[in-house]
This record gives sequence, structure tokens and C-alpha cells, in this order.
Amino acid sequence: MSSNNERWGSRVGLVLAMAGNAVGLGNFLRFPVQAVNNGGGAFIIPYLVSFLVMGIPLLWIEWSMGRFGGKQGNHSTPYILDSMTKARWFKYFGVFGIWTNLAVAAYYCYIESWTMSYVYHSIMRSFSGLTQTEVAQFFVNYLDVNQSYTGIPFEAVFFYILCLLLNTWILSHGLSGGVERAAKIGMPLLILFGFFLAIRGLTLGTSGATPDHPDASAWAGIDFLWNPQFDSLSNPKVWLAAAGQIFFTLSVGMGTIHCYAAYVKAKDDIALNAMSAGWMNEFVEVCLGSLIVIPIAAGYLGLDWVKENAGFGMAFQTMPFLFENWGPFLATMAGLFWFGLLFFAGITSSLAMGTPWMGFMQDEFGWSRRKSAWSFGTITLILGVPTVLFYSYGVFDEYDYWAGTVSLVVFALAESILFAWIFGMDKGWREITSGADMKVPDIYKFIIKWVTPFFLLFVFIGSIFSPLGGDWTGAIASLTSGNGWPLDNGSIIRQLFNSGLREQIAAATDPAVKAELETRLTYIIGARILLTTVFVGIAYLVYLAYKRRTATGRLS
Repeated sequence: MSSNNERWGSRVGLVLAMAGNAVGLGNFLRFPVQAVNNGGGAFIIPYLVSFLVMGIPLLWIEWSMGRFGGKQGNHSTPYILDSMTKARWFKYFGVFGIWTNLAVAAYYCYIESWTMSYVYHSIMRSFSGLTQTEVAQFFVNYLDVNQSYTGIPFEAVFFYILCLLLNTWILSHGLSGGVERAAKIGMPLLILFGFFLAIRGLTLGTSGATPDHPDASAWAGIDFLWNPQFDSLSNPKVWLAAAGQIFFTLSVGMGTIHCYAAYVKAKDDIALNAMSAGWMNEFVEVCLGSLIVIPIAAGYLGLDWVKENAGFGMAFQTMPFLFENWGPFLATMAGLFWFGLLFFAGITSSLAMGTPWMGFMQDEFGWSRRKSAWSFGTITLILGVPTVLFYSYGVFDEYDYWAGTVSLVVFALAESILFAWIFGMDKGWREITSGADMKVPDIYKFIIKWVTPFFLLFVFIGSIFSPLGGDWTGAIASLTSGNGWPLDNGSIIRQLFNSGLREQIAAATDPAVKAELETRLTYIIGARILLTTVFVGIAYLVYLAYKRRTATGRLS
């Protein structure tokens, strides 16, 4: 048995930590943008259906798998999965649960550091008197290494290292003394800050309209997000986007939930705990996340501007400018609350990303909590520095695509098949309901066995063969007429071969542009080599752990 005997200090702390793991930057940045880009109210129906048939089942699957593995002394995904089947090779799917978190933490902490930096700039009134263009350029300059004479963006590097040190320091204090304590502070502050900004979004109305934007209305933004459009039900593109958002927002398919749940007691409830954390996340995302960026932006710039410019960068390139309309004091407070909210959302998620690696090293190699935490910080730093220095060359996006998107679907599909079909639905259902403080609806036994795996398979296949422009109807017509299936550059197949970038290189006539694109391709390939090396290294460690278990008779 493992000497790793950490436990959660309280049920409230566990739920807040689990909710903090789920509540992240995507709740406030990704969700509203996804909604706008997929038709507003047209997105909500597939999103809620995806939550019910994929999100909730995966929460229960991962919580119950984690507790099951924890009862046998396993606190990392390779051997949590290994404990549920006699097929020894299945533990290598668990490598995704460690690798994904290391890779995502590498660039996620970078985004987190932006929020820390912008808290500082909000307090220092750095955005006072700047035009909308100048505020947007401020963010571009922050990321652009070419703005520095040395080629090193010192401020970005400083805040990144500071943010990573803070994460590592908290992790080194363990579950109850570090992660749980941070969640108990961070989650209430996050919700408090969110309420302040959401109330402003609700009450702004048309007061921000100007001669340049006479139709500006916060209510128009809210109406666009919440007015349901039933035609979305027949659009596979919207379904894929909704399913992808559920993955991103609940942190399922990563391995963090397994590892948090591995530290609960054998008879502790997981059914209600999972629902509490899941619904808290949905409240923050749907109720608070939809009432801040889009309504406030629509209230000053108009809904048409929002539709044309909705993107991740709005949080940094647009919001500080809009806050300046509220006067110096409120602008400072709004900046503090907005970027403070994003920081707390980010750090409660990034802390969870250290748990799979730490649990693995403590279980399998007897490392101390502190040594495991600082090794996580070191690996994350090595992986993360390229995302800072070579952000403009696509390294950041490459990490996000393979680790933060594709890996989640692969791992979630594998674990759902393992749980329902290999471990067995009857045993799995007993694991979910054992010690439950709620009545788990019987319909979910059918959903977990049949609907969830096939829904995930649909998402996976849809991601591999995404049609050009998301036009599924046109792609089917093209295939049936003998013209083949036109793939989108966002499909896994074309991403794998960098088809879109290679086409740009081939079409470039300006030597400088061509050289820039070729440099970008070089860095992307380098990023993939680095990510692959880390994956293979973790797989080798899992193999070494297996040999150690064989030698000591610890095999389950």
C-alpha cells in the first residue's frame, strides 16, 4: 500500500476545491465567446443537453473511479485505471491524466499570470486616458517579444514565474493545508467579485449608448444569449462546440477529478458531492459568466460590434477601456474585481493540475509532498517558458489544441468505455450509489452505459473529420456526389499535418512572410516534439512503477 495518506479536511473544502477545479477562466472568457460564435440562444439548448447526458455522467464516472482507486491506495490515473481492469495496458491511457495536466498547466499559468499583471495595472491606473485602440495594443505589446530590445518580455516572464511559484508553494502544503485553504478563500471572493460585475451588466441598460454606438444596449446582449433558437438542434457544429465547452468547463477528461476523489474516505458520498461541484460551476458559468463580458460590451459598443469582435482577447483588450466609463474609483474597483475574479478562477483550477503528478510520484516512488510539488513546478516551468517566449509563433495554441482539447476527448472516451463496459455497469452503478446522500436517477444507468460513450464517440469522430466551414450538410452532399469529404483546417487530421499552415507557406509570395510562416512551422513542430517527449517520459515512469509493483507484490 502507498504511504500517501493525505485526506481532505472537510466536506465543504472538498466541494469548494472540486468546484474550483471546474470553475476556471473558461467560465468567464470561453463560454460567452462560444455562445456568441454559435448563435447565442442557439448554443444554450445543446449546451444544457450536453451537460445532462455527458457532463453529469462523466462527473459521476470520474468521482467513483477516483474513490475506487483511492480505496486501494492509488492516487493517480494510471493505477486508478489499472485497478479497474485485468488488462495491464489500460494503465497507459492513464498517462493522459498526468500529461494533460502538465501540458495544460504550462500555458494555463501563463493566462493566469496575465490576470495577475492586469490586477496590478488596474490598481496603478495604467489604462486611464487610453483609447480603445491603445488599450487593445497594450495587451498585444505585453505578449509580443519584439517589443523588448532583448527579445525577452520581462514583465510577462516575471508574472509567469511569480504565478507558478505561488501555485507550487500552495501545492507543497498539501490538500487540506494548501489546496483546500486556497479554495475556501478563492471561491467566495470569485463569486463576490462576479456578483458585483454581473449586477453592473444587468443594470447598465442603454445608458452607455453614444452617437458612435446609438444602438448600444446591455439588454440586447442578454437577450441574444438567452433567446432560444431551436434550429440549433439540427446543427452538428453547434453540438460539437457545446460538447467541447462542457469538457472545458467541468475539467472532465483531465484526470484531476479522479485524483481529488482518490483522497475521499471509502464510505464518503460522491453522488451529491459531484452534483454540488458541477451545479456550482454551471451557476458561475451560465448565471455570472453570461452577465459580464457580453452585456457590458454590448452596452457600450453595441451587439453588432460584439458579434464581429467576440474573442478571448476581449477580456484584456476591451474590458479595461469600458471600465474607464465608470469614473476613476469604480474603474479601478472594476478592474480589480474583474481580473481578480479571473485570477481566482484560474488558480483554483491550476492547483488541481498538480495533483495527478504529485499523487503518482508519492505513490510509486515514495517522494515527499514538497518534493513532488516542486518537481511539478519545475517541469511546468520548462514546458511553459516556450509558450511565453514563442507565443506569437503558435506554441501556446499548439499546447492548447493537443493537450487542452484532443487529449480530453480521447481520455474521456477511454474512461467511459472502461467504466461501463470493462469494469461493468453493475459494479460501476454500485460504486456511484454507495454512500450516496441523494437518490441517483435510474435513467443514468442507461445514459452512462449507452448515451455517454456514443455521444463522446460522436464528438471524437466529429473532431477528426470536421467538414470545411462546419458545413456538415454540404460535406455529406459532396461525399454522396463523389467529390469527397472537404475537411476543415480545424479538423484533427489537417491539424496533424499542419495542412492550413503549409498551404499558407505555399501561397506566400513575399519572402519575408514566407520566412515568418516557415519559422512558425518550425516552432510548432518543436512544441510537438517537446510534448511527445514528456508523454513518452511519463509512460516510461508508469512502466518503471509497474516493475516496482511487480517486485514488491503491490499489483492489484
